[in-house]
Amino acid sequence: MSETIDNTKPDSKPKIREKGRLMSASEIERTLVRLAHEIVEKHDGCDNLGLVGIKRRGVPLAQRLGSLISKIEKCPVDTGILDISFYRDDLSTDGARPKVAPGDIGFDVTGRDIVLVDDVLYTGRTIRAALDALFDHGRPRSVQLLALIDRGHRELPIQATFVGRTIPTSKREIIEVKLKEIDEQEQVLLVELVD
Repeated sequence: MSETIDNTKPDSKPKIREKGRLMSASEIERTLVRLAHEIVEKHDGCDNLGLVGIKRRGVPLAQRLGSLISKIEKCPVDTGILDISFYRDDLSTDGARPKVAPGDIGFDVTGRDIVLVDDVLYTGRTIRAALDALFDHGRPRSVQLLALIDRGHRELPIQATFVGRTIPTSKREIIEVKLKEIDEQEQVLLVELVD
């Protein structure tokens, strides 16, 4: 997921500076076309395949990939939405844990080959939460991960099967993925926190 900065205290708003554009709209599109072909090759087509986008920016990426794979293979690909907000381990553990209704993804994942789609792979905690949420919806035959950007700094043993681009970063740097469906612009930026 794109990292977000906590701006709850107006006085403590961190300052960031843009270091550069990592991907343009056309580079994002070419990368998604390549990833769609890699998925088709790895799965020998699209039978039994389902794409699940991790809310927020994983959703439009999954939908675009589903459309590309459908065009390549001439068969429909189920795409769904996974909201992991109640599964995050960085939220309070006090009180009962909310449950997500089984129909939330949009299709039955049981017995399916699922590709989880996210925009940025960082510590791995988002993916751990996504796996918990996914398995609350059913038991897939297999689960693979696709990340548009892998920026390193893993805290958990999680690795993507499909990676758009690997971009080594420092802890002070942030990858900002901007997608037209959410941000009304299309690019990937590298920004840095400044003192």
